[in-house]
Amino acid sequence: MAKLADSAQVSAIPSARKRALHRTNVTGWLFASPWAIGLLCFYAIPMLMSIYFSFTTYSILQPGEFVGLNNYRDLFHDPLFWKSIYNTIYFTVFFVPLSIFFGVALAMMLNMKVKGMAVFRTIFFLPTLVPQVALAVLWMWLLHPNFGLVNGMLANIGIEGPSWLGGEAWSKPSLILMSLWGIGQAVVIYLAGLGDIPEEYYEAAQIDGANWFQKTRKVTLPLLTPVIFYNLVMGMIGAFQQFTLPYTLTKGQGTPANSMTFYVMYLYENGFRYFKMGYASAMAWILFIIVMALTGIIFITSKRWVHYQGK
Repeated sequence: MAKLADSAQVSAIPSARKRALHRTNVTGWLFASPWAIGLLCFYAIPMLMSIYFSFTTYSILQPGEFVGLNNYRDLFHDPLFWKSIYNTIYFTVFFVPLSIFFGVALAMMLNMKVKGMAVFRTIFFLPTLVPQVALAVLWMWLLHPNFGLVNGMLANIGIEGPSWLGGEAWSKPSLILMSLWGIGQAVVIYLAGLGDIPEEYYEAAQIDGANWFQKTRKVTLPLLTPVIFYNLVMGMIGAFQQFTLPYTLTKGQGTPANSMTFYVMYLYENGFRYFKMGYASAMAWILFIIVMALTGIIFITSKRWVHYQGK
């Protein structure tokens, strides 16, 4: 009888473990359920619906009719669609490399062991805390062609300032200048990457007689490439989603001569001003394909220039 009781107790142990594991799984799913429900309701289902809407004439007010590839076909014959792509690519091609260059340069300067460096780091990070709408209003006054501070300072030294936001030639460079003013968040990430580089590498380079430029080229930049890679991907995605600054600066008009009509602005206009939600959904999926393709290219090419410590 004692042996039977012992065997019953042994067989009961796996069952108890199974019940405990089940309770743990249920508890875990209960804690994760708010996030899972949010992901399903606000991301997954809307994405799937947008695929269907991109093949319809859905307009929010009416269910619309299935039109197949008509929305995509109309987009490729829409001059403003191509103009918005050009503006967005122009901004991305110039802003992303410049943000990486100035971000790394600022981070290297802010990484110097100088008294009071924490104050300078705070100063360069503060612009990122300013809302983009307020930032746009501030720069509208600074770059005003007639009584703006920038042109006023240029006039004092005998230089006639450009029209900035008022001219087609200078509107996008002006926007790039404004956007570069807020790279403090990327600088913080670069600073973290610089702090992760072991001092032993610099000491070894010093013993070999390397100067500052050689240390930067052979030690700092190669070991900082994982952070540069991250900021490159995030910067590219953010640049293709540029919306708040140009929309605020032009009050949604994209002036002058649509030189400030960016892709997401035109998508928003079609969806929420003209209620062409099917058309806007098609634009959204084209943007998704472009961003995914560029991200894939960056990931593939990263094997050649991204270096990780210990590899």
